Amino acid sequence: MQTLSTEGIDMPKRYVVIMAGGRGERFWPESRLARPKQLLPIVGDAPMLRQTLDRLKGLIPAENCFIITNREQLDAVREICDDLDPSKLIGEPVGRDTAAAVSLACLLVEREDPEASFAILPADAVIHDDACFRSTLEAAFLAAETNSMIITVGIKPSHPATGYGYIRKGEAIGSFANQSLIAVSQFVEKPALETARQYLSDGGYCWNAGMFIWQVATIRRALQTHTPSLWQSMQGIAEGLDQGQTLADCLDHYYPNMEKISIDYAVIEKARDVGMIEASFDWDDVGEWPAVARHYPADADGNVVRGDAQLTAAAGNIVYSRSDTHLIGLLGVKDLIVVHTADATLICHKDAAQDIKQMVKDLSAQPGRDHLL
Repeated sequence: MQTLSTEGIDMPKRYVVIMAGGRGERFWPESRLARPKQLLPIVGDAPMLRQTLDRLKGLIPAENCFIITNREQLDAVREICDDLDPSKLIGEPVGRDTAAAVSLACLLVEREDPEASFAILPADAVIHDDACFRSTLEAAFLAAETNSMIITVGIKPSHPATGYGYIRKGEAIGSFANQSLIAVSQFVEKPALETARQYLSDGGYCWNAGMFIWQVATIRRALQTHTPSLWQSMQGIAEGLDQGQTLADCLDHYYPNMEKISIDYAVIEKARDVGMIEASFDWDDVGEWPAVARHYPADADGNVVRGDAQLTAAAGNIVYSRSDTHLIGLLGVKDLIVVHTADATLICHKDAAQDIKQMVKDLSAQPGRDHLL
């Protein structure tokens, strides 16, 4: 394996674009459309988005951070990110999945500096080792800038998860900031349990954390090649901005007609020369309520409690409430999720956590329930 040097290379300006537009339906009733999971302290004392921003301190200046969310959440994002330039807080008029958001990110960063590199990060990952995260991202930036490659960050699996996509590792192709750059052999979709167990025992697979790092020119070429209609829409937005139109008006005009597709399907899985830095930091995307229990101590009976609760002859439960005046009592039950808010309470078995999203959908079909969504 060759150690590649960046000595003498004029390193480009770096940006980060944080994707913060998810609906967080699996965390209902705490998570709502106007203030979903990433805008809440689901794990930790600060909103997940705020934690993500703070994690970048010392690596990326605040003025080089963009956040892409949706219009419903924009006010809450502004409140949480009041230290950022308001013009860099972008509200999509409609959701068009991550390919449209990445294309928009590329356009916005390119208008700042066409020679720049930037990272795409999710807003809601739980990472406790911030210093290790920053060193991994530094290595990924160096790899992207030196090789003009698409770089992703892989997470070493700790268990046979079926809720994540996987990355099949190829050969080591370089070293940056004392971290290995590994060729990506294949991206694979969320597997069945037995397949996930095989991936874990094989040792040649990482979880796909949805973090990507590239130069503007690299991702622009990939978008032009694999999603030409999306990129054409971005050029229309750029022309509108050049003519003095507001970004919001441009997005209103073009976004509704864009293809709804993820960046993984649209570009990443089709691209050549994709490399991976394997993370050594801890990581959890906290995709549903049972995942919260991994980050808080349990009592002797396996109960995890955030809030005011009395549990008697109860085991394996998760209780979540941010109320200072409401006591939750559990008696003689086990393996329940109980979430209390001012206007709604959820009680379900842990095994049904994946179905909360369907319950929210059913709720949305009922007249007069919009305030609960």
